[in-house]
Amino acid sequence: MAETGSAEESVEESAEGSTEGSTEKFRQRAAQSSYPAIRSLQGGLVVSCQAPSDSPLYEPSVIAAIAQASVHQGAVGVRIDTPAHVEAVRRKVSVPIIGLWKQISQSEVPSEAPRLAASGFAASRFVAPNFGVYITPQFCHAEAIAAAGADIIAIDATLRDRPAGETVESLITQIHQLGKPVMADVDTLEAAIAAAAAGADLVGTTLYGYTYATRSLIPPGFDLLSALVQHLSLPVLCEGGISSPSMARRAIELGADGVVVGTAITGIEAQVKAYRNQLALELDS
Repeated sequence: MAETGSAEESVEESAEGSTEGSTEKFRQRAAQSSYPAIRSLQGGLVVSCQAPSDSPLYEPSVIAAIAQASVHQGAVGVRIDTPAHVEAVRRKVSVPIIGLWKQISQSEVPSEAPRLAASGFAASRFVAPNFGVYITPQFCHAEAIAAAGADIIAIDATLRDRPAGETVESLITQIHQLGKPVMADVDTLEAAIAAAAAGADLVGTTLYGYTYATRSLIPPGFDLLSALVQHLSLPVLCEGGISSPSMARRAIELGADGVVVGTAITGIEAQVKAYRNQLALELDS
């Protein structure tokens, strides 16, 4: 079980110093992680290999091939959703897997539930109504992801309520008992500070712009990234909205320990749709 430390040890008392100084200080902290999986992510690219559940790409073997291709080109890690996909990817790559299991609240997408169920989206992936958390919301989901072979477990660590009375702190504690580090996906600095106090091992800007509290903001959350680097002693991954190599480089310059890129690399449907829509606009003009 990992030592999580106190809130005072996890949260910096001030944000003094230049960007360059903050970056250097941050990298030293990342190198001190007790988890080799976290240390190996430092300064590198993590590719999020995921697909919509109704996509032909959703097959575990396809996700595994995408992950393997990413690693062949230098990705230092991959981010994978669902136990079946994690298990398939584990057989193909040796780099760290950041595993998660997305759940969908029936109250948020009631019209989508029948379609998703019909396309093979497991009923167990629908969490109780009125809960906005969907990234590994409960320990049962984290336990399944760990058993499938994930090295790091990603959870929704926003300040929202969770099903069955679970909390971010209780979830992190139980995941640590499995011997796995926890990546806290956050949307605000306040959520990140709370996650650090609860024992998270690294944080990501994953949910910036995707919660009610941040609905008016557009990823990438470079402002959030800068605040996390300045105020936390934990490694930070910049994730969400990174759509070009130059943006990924900017994240590193701001102090990110690593960068997670998904749609811009593996989101075939989203990319094709964007190109098609742009071409349609040109034809209509």
